[in-house]
Amino acid sequence: MRILHTSDWHLGRSFHRVSLLEAQAAYLDHLVATVREREVDAVVVAGDVYDRAVPPLSAVELFDRALHRLAAAGVPTVMISGNHDSARRLGVGAGLIGRAGIHLRTDPAECATPVVLHDEHGNVAFYGLPYLEPALVKDVLKAERAGHEAVLTAAMDRVRADVATRPESTRSVVLAHAFVAGGEPSDSERDITIGGVAAVPASVFDGVDYTALGHLHGSQAVTDRVRYSGSPLAYSFSEVAHRKTMWLIDLGATGTITAERIDCPVPRPLARLRGRLDTLLEDPAVARHEEAWVEATLTDPVRPDEPMARLLDRFPHTLSLVFEPERAPEDPLASYAQRLRGRDDQQIAEDFVAHVRGGNGADEQERTVLRGAFDHVRVDDGVREVNR
Repeated sequence: MRILHTSDWHLGRSFHRVSLLEAQAAYLDHLVATVREREVDAVVVAGDVYDRAVPPLSAVELFDRALHRLAAAGVPTVMISGNHDSARRLGVGAGLIGRAGIHLRTDPAECATPVVLHDEHGNVAFYGLPYLEPALVKDVLKAERAGHEAVLTAAMDRVRADVATRPESTRSVVLAHAFVAGGEPSDSERDITIGGVAAVPASVFDGVDYTALGHLHGSQAVTDRVRYSGSPLAYSFSEVAHRKTMWLIDLGATGTITAERIDCPVPRPLARLRGRLDTLLEDPAVARHEEAWVEATLTDPVRPDEPMARLLDRFPHTLSLVFEPERAPEDPLASYAQRLRGRDDQQIAEDFVAHVRGGNGADEQERTVLRGAFDHVRVDDGVREVNR
């Protein structure tokens, strides 16, 4: 069976205030063309169809057109909700849409109820694990505790139990939206950390033939059988080195995997430039970036006059301007942003505690309280967004 694995469309998202709607439409054209040209048997979409729980009408219309075209192509599609989606909203009408061959899996309680497709070698069972917010699904899945690994393990135990009831020749595919250890993140994924832990081991997905992952935006193979398709478009400058692709997976009669990367259309290349303003404006080596979306980091010791206007003369698609003056780390004028770079909310809060106490940092009990507060706020924000 030939499977096209994609995820993280984030329909409705912009890039530094530049609308990506046309680029997203071009990607979906490319997806449908690939389905037809490469004789794909099934499409899997591993979450984050939309960029937010209540997407703009233009994004909903784009999604609707994509579903109609996939249904018209006669190729079954299985998709799950991600942490950016409202599972309840995305799942509206799932039963009716399923009759057209578009199978939406948004209910955690139904994770062990597969979509069963057929080829000349027998059945392939597709299990959809929507994004599992630990605090919200722990009781539903009867997990031992409210953590990512615990709830995913509980869901996968249900999947493996169902697989065991099926004919031995049945092959299995799991769709999941999660941060799996070994995956390389970028700046554009929403934090899903719980209790200081976000990643789960790939071994959670043992026992199935292929796991189609969503959430991380870089296309990558955690193992031969556990892969991220990545997002089809870049959504932050941290993705400047990404090759945006989909996975074309050939699932053999005995569960063997052959994988090929299918490149996605690039609306405009990205470039990260760094240096003094005069150098960036004169250096012939950066001429190849003049038509790229540019993030420029200026290192001038003193902020230049009208830096953005001057940059736009040479790089008309400059979208982001960052100042990092060349100063020694111990210089008291070193920017606050520089001191915070690479530090998460928990670390920043602990640094603040140490600062106001004159160097005496938080103890273990206080770190636990801080972690619990951040977890509570993040989960509460997620619940409020989903219930809007």
